[in-house]
Amino acid sequence: MGSSIRLGRIAGVPVGLNISVLVIVAILVFGLAFGRFPAVFPGWPTVVYLLAGLVTAVLFLLSLLAHELAHAVMAQRHGIEVGRITLWLLGGVAELRGEPRSPGADLKIAIVGPLTSLVCAVVFAGVALLAAAAGGTPLLVGVFAYLAGVNVLLAVFNLIPAAPLDGGRVLRAALWARWGDRARAAIAAARAGRGFGYALIAVGFLQVVTGRGFEGLWLALIGLFLVNAASAEEQQAQLGTALHGLRVGDVMSDRLVVADPDESVSTLVEQVVLRHRLSTYPLVDTHGRFAGLVTLNRIRAVPTEARPLTRLRDIACPPEEVPSARPDEPLTELLTRMGGGADGRAVVLDPGGRLVGLLTPSDISRIIQTAGLRGSDPYLGPRGADVAVPYHDRDHPSRPPGEPPGGPPGGHPGGHRDAA
Repeated sequence: MGSSIRLGRIAGVPVGLNISVLVIVAILVFGLAFGRFPAVFPGWPTVVYLLAGLVTAVLFLLSLLAHELAHAVMAQRHGIEVGRITLWLLGGVAELRGEPRSPGADLKIAIVGPLTSLVCAVVFAGVALLAAAAGGTPLLVGVFAYLAGVNVLLAVFNLIPAAPLDGGRVLRAALWARWGDRARAAIAAARAGRGFGYALIAVGFLQVVTGRGFEGLWLALIGLFLVNAASAEEQQAQLGTALHGLRVGDVMSDRLVVADPDESVSTLVEQVVLRHRLSTYPLVDTHGRFAGLVTLNRIRAVPTEARPLTRLRDIACPPEEVPSARPDEPLTELLTRMGGGADGRAVVLDPGGRLVGLLTPSDISRIIQTAGLRGSDPYLGPRGADVAVPYHDRDHPSRPPGEPPGGPPGGHPGGHRDAA
């Protein structure tokens, strides 16, 4: 779920709005301004109802943001990176780049969102009571009372035990604790979510045929979203089962040719790109530390006339934006982080920050296709989907122990063969 409007960072997490959130704002503003508020609190000018509707919509979005921020902060406390928070048509999404390591952590991350919504409900109810006690207008009291009720509904709905709702996460944590098998628990929660989604679609269809068209369409839309999201979660859980036990070092490409960050784009093109079927070019500094990643797409973006004067470091994806891992890290944990990578690649580093491997989309595709064929000791020998023979090594088939992959830093540039 991409952010069309960036709002900045809160607690270190990028926060944004998807353009579809404007639909929610419009529904709330016009529904309240021309429906609920005039019916319950008559006698006010239309502009006042519109203003009250707009204030209600903004505060509701802030409530959603608080809900998602609670998930994000709790996830960070348990060592899980949070990619971003996005508010969109059907609520909010906190994108976690990792998985909880225990049922307890899973439960805490899941339950804190609905609890935050209940806290918001209590706060809004308290403001409504204070406004009433202070002689505030019934419309003002009604705005905060409405927000209190909506947040209670938000908390209750999210606690339904069906993934991807928070209640589905709670169910997953409980089953995980009982069975000792996270994948099995995740599949069960996802199937519950899919069943609940189909039920919402059925109820929505019945409402449409009985004359409650808008409410029925809305329920059906939510149900369709739940079905699709739950199906995706089940597939992800099944993939995690298939890849269970694999480490990053088992599938990474570990025979690499590297490029010097200070070499020009034209040098790379002339010496490698036009001679070899390569598309990913890791950069390392003189100490063998990873310094960025260059792909064919980045090279194509440089005008031909500018290539002799453009250094590779100037067009590379910065190291901090490339997902990284250690060779002994579980592969499934890295895959969750790669979704936020700028170029769809990840690098494998040793504790000193030296490049030891590369993971590309073709590596991942092959390991998924062959997951069911693994024996007890998969992928012996050179690892990776597309193990490139460094053209350094064609003349020098062996390299001294401890030397960076592909020869000494600063040598001729190279790369790794995979889809651009």
